[in-house]
Amino acid sequence: MRKILVANRGEIAIRVMQTAKKMGIKTVAVYSTVDRNSPHVKFADEAVCIGEAPSNQSYLLGDKIIEVCKQLGVDGIHPGYGFLSENSDFAELAEKNNITFIGPKSKAMKVMGSKLAAKEAVKAFNIPMVPGLDEAITDIALAKKVAGEIGFPILIKASAGGGGKGMRIVENEAEFESQMDRAISEATNAFGDGSVFIEKYVGSPRHIEIQVMADSHGNILYLFERECSIQRRHQKVVEEAPSSVLTPEIRKAMGEAAVKVAQSCDYLGAGTVEFLLDENKNFYFLEMNTRLQVEHPVTEMITGLDLVEMQIRVARGEKLTITQDDLQIKGHAMELRVYAEDTLNDFLPSVGHLDVYQIPVGEGIRVDNGFEQGMDVPIYYDPMLAKLITYGKTREESIELMIKAIANYHIEGISTTLPFGTFVMEHEAFRSGDFDTNFVKKYYDSNKLKAKFDKEAEIAALVALKRYLEDKEIVRIPN
Repeated sequence: MRKILVANRGEIAIRVMQTAKKMGIKTVAVYSTVDRNSPHVKFADEAVCIGEAPSNQSYLLGDKIIEVCKQLGVDGIHPGYGFLSENSDFAELAEKNNITFIGPKSKAMKVMGSKLAAKEAVKAFNIPMVPGLDEAITDIALAKKVAGEIGFPILIKASAGGGGKGMRIVENEAEFESQMDRAISEATNAFGDGSVFIEKYVGSPRHIEIQVMADSHGNILYLFERECSIQRRHQKVVEEAPSSVLTPEIRKAMGEAAVKVAQSCDYLGAGTVEFLLDENKNFYFLEMNTRLQVEHPVTEMITGLDLVEMQIRVARGEKLTITQDDLQIKGHAMELRVYAEDTLNDFLPSVGHLDVYQIPVGEGIRVDNGFEQGMDVPIYYDPMLAKLITYGKTREESIELMIKAIANYHIEGISTTLPFGTFVMEHEAFRSGDFDTNFVKKYYDSNKLKAKFDKEAEIAALVALKRYLEDKEIVRIPN
């Protein structure tokens, strides 16, 4: 593999290119008109504009991306995450044009891309699953009957879904029909597929995921877990590795279950198997993400591995050079997704001009970044600016370093999730490890955060006034 096209933008495009360059592989960036001056375009060896700002006119144009590959002699495509990363048709198109897709084969993507097909695939491997109906359902009367048998509360989920879309929690039978209609409608609008299924709602779960890596020689590794329970609108904001609640026995059981999930679909490359962990430490298979995850850096920090390099090597047919026994957890890592969102206004997107943009540096601090000072944050894409990662010998050390790093991350012109990150790191529930996916619902109050900002601003103003009066007094002292 001599030249890789990264079919993505921002921080993940740069992240992939950094490893490719380290391996002596040339890189090609693609970009939309609004991204013409973005750092990922400057970082690549070659760059090609593929369309207008909306993603369906640029980054989602699989045919056009393949044409660019053919014109420039590209022999590998890395999709990053989002956009075409889990599009089996795109992976198949690359395969047909003799371009290596750096990810799983299209067949595995199809199986795991449907939650229902994934459940069906893993049935034979005796993997724990949340009680529920393992087939698509649109008959509301039948669905209501099944829901009653499972017992409320239940969860309605879109089969093709992700990011919380097409998902509804139903507390009782009276609201079942309306919530079912909404879930089907939302799933149809978001994914073009109204298939939904129902399962028992696990009330206070933790969201734990296992990183797997598989080669084409029958070897599959699990690279331990990531804790992803701090979420807003069913989407992750803070991740860490390892989890503070897993025992070595549960970690091993979950890891081995994740390997079986990968085996069930003849998996290749990097993938993530997601589980729910209930209050009694029972775990249930949720889904498999057939790509590199946003939060992969925390796994890299605790294992010392480069997951992108491993992806590239197994994609070109190489055998994994390490075994499960070689792997061990060293230290603790935290990650905060730095989103352009207003945490004081229900995490709504905050677009605008980056008047000031200065990232923190120092030992144990890593920033996977896609922006620079003076840029505009566009409205067309995911609002993530960067990922802030800290690493320490202990969880406590990693938390304290994250607080310090956030304080030294200076952004002006837009609102971001940095203050929310501080709120999480300082909260007793998070620090003690006693939290679940309801953390934001239970503890986060934007009014309290606003009051804290106002108090800090008041103190800063008083300090400035005091200094001004002192300076004025000094000036008045006669010689």
